[in-house]
Formats: sequence, structure tokens, C-alpha cells
Amino acid sequence: MRGARRFGVLLLVLALVQAVWVVSMGQEVSRALSPQSPGAGTVIGIKLLDAPVSRRADPRARAYIVDHLAPGSTIERRVEVTNESPTPMHVDVYAAAATIGQGKFTFAPQRTPNELTGWTSFDTTALELQASETASVRTTIHVPKDAAAGERYGVIWAQTDMGRDMDPSHNLTVLGRVGVRMYVDVGSGGEPPSDFKIERLYAARASDGREEVRAQIRNTGRRALDIRGTLSLSDGPDGLRAGPFSATPGTTLAPGDRAQAVVPLDARLPDGPWTVELTLKSGLVEHTERATLTFPTFDKAGAVAASVTGQGHVPILVAAVLSALTLTLSLLLPRFLRRRR
Repeated sequence: MRGARRFGVLLLVLALVQAVWVVSMGQEVSRALSPQSPGAGTVIGIKLLDAPVSRRADPRARAYIVDHLAPGSTIERRVEVTNESPTPMHVDVYAAAATIGQGKFTFAPQRTPNELTGWTSFDTTALELQASETASVRTTIHVPKDAAAGERYGVIWAQTDMGRDMDPSHNLTVLGRVGVRMYVDVGSGGEPPSDFKIERLYAARASDGREEVRAQIRNTGRRALDIRGTLSLSDGPDGLRAGPFSATPGTTLAPGDRAQAVVPLDARLPDGPWTVELTLKSGLVEHTERATLTFPTFDKAGAVAASVTGQGHVPILVAAVLSALTLTLSLLLPRFLRRRR
């Protein structure tokens, strides 16, 4: 009888563990998706107001601080911060570090400093904005005389504490921040050249079966690049044409780096062949590449299987194991009790 009791206790424990895990996951999801989340509907905005006269035609310089500065020089730029919410808001303004790698402009956590942030100061770092109010903040970047040549990256952030969850057991604070990127190159003489090359153009499919055109690009210049672009399809089956389609934003290349620019298309398009024309640009630098491409056939069964497998992280695996153990014990327990009798 003792063995039967132990078996029953083990079965009960496993069932309870599975139930607790399921309930806790449900609570986490409901909190994350709750419309009562702190700061819901609260928004701040930021934009750059100034650009160098020599870069007025450069769309990057109108969105980001993109400059080439000699050692010992100083520039001033203004950013505009807007409270787009219906309630008053306190906003902190500060500079933090950033890096470029693997085709991405990556923000450093919180207020991580670097050389560029040490050169950056503001006429105010705290704003009290009423609903729909806008304020201008003057940014000064002073490059030391002994600064080494090279490009530095950072972000001017406007950050607000959107509120605190009043339930003490949650202890949840929601922070919102928006920023203006900084690309500051230091060196004597003129501006270093900016350029890139489209090395390869090929057809592919995303995991959901949607067609994609991917371009392998390389930064052949000496300044960082933010790649954007559009793609058009022509001469398809029965003379079809499609597009233009926009490249997925967010591809940033440091000098010498390579990365992929991806243009998502429509899964309903025929496989081809197609005449593809891709135009990519960064600021005033622009290149166009043409090719004849046919998209790979989509295996729906394989794609569905891959999708399910991709979602199978540890929690789902744990649930499956617990369910299998519970079922196994349920089947073995009556047999064990009969043998005991």
C-alpha cells in the first residue's frame, strides 16, 4: 500500500506542476496584452530641426546628426520634443552610446556612455511638457583637439516614465524613449567618401512562404550607411508587372561591412521568371541592379512543420514532457495496483 500511495502522490505532484505552469503562463500573457497597461496611449516624439547647409539635400542629414568634424571644432543642433499624449509629462533628455555591427545600428542599454556622448551636452536635460506641448533642446557637440580620427555613433534620447503599476506585487515601471541617431566622423581635411556595392541579387522565400528578394551589399566607403530602397518586377508570366515594393528598413553598414537588404513581396505572385530591378540608396548615394530571377517553389507542408518547430521553446517542451509523464503514470498505476494486490 505504501508503494501505491507514493505512486499516487507522484502523479498528483506532476499534475499540479503542469497546472501551475499553465496558469502562470496565462497570467503573464494577459498582463502583457492588457489594455490597462501603464502608459497605454502615451506617446512622445522627437525630431531634428537643423542640418548643415552642405547637406540640405541629404535625407539622412535631415533625420539624423550626420557630420564630419575637425579636431577642436564645435557644432550645435536643435531637437524638438513633443508630448503627443493628453496628459502632462516629464521628459529626460540625454545622450547614450550606439554601435554598428551585423547590418544593424544597435542602441546601448540605458545611459551607456562612449566618446561621443562625452562630447555632447544640452542646454536642458529635463522637460515638463503639458498635453500636446512641444519644446526645443539645443545640443552641443565639442570635439577635443586631441581626438583620434574615425567615426563615432550615439543617440540623443528623450525618455519619459510613463507611470508605475500601482499593484505593489508587480513593481512594474514602463519607460518610453525616442531618439535621434548621431553619426559623427572626426578627421582633418574633407569629408570621407560614402559608397556601397550590390554584390549579389537572388530570390528566396520567408518561413511563411512569402517571396523575398535579397541583396548582398558591401560598404565600400569610409562612412556608415543606412540602406533603403525599392524593387519592381516586370516581364513576369503572361507579361505581369508588380511593385514597387519597399526594402525592409533597418539595414545599417559600418565601413567595410557586408549585410543583406531584404525586400518582402507577396506570396500570391507566380514563381517567375521575373525581371527584377532593385534600387538601393543611402543619403545621396544610389545604385540600381537588374537580374532575371525565379522564386523557389513553396513546400507548404515543410513550411508548416518548420514554423511549429521554430516555436517549440523550453516552456512548450516542458509542458509536453509533463503531459507525457502524466499519461504514462495514469496507465501504469492500475497495473501496479493489481500486482500489489
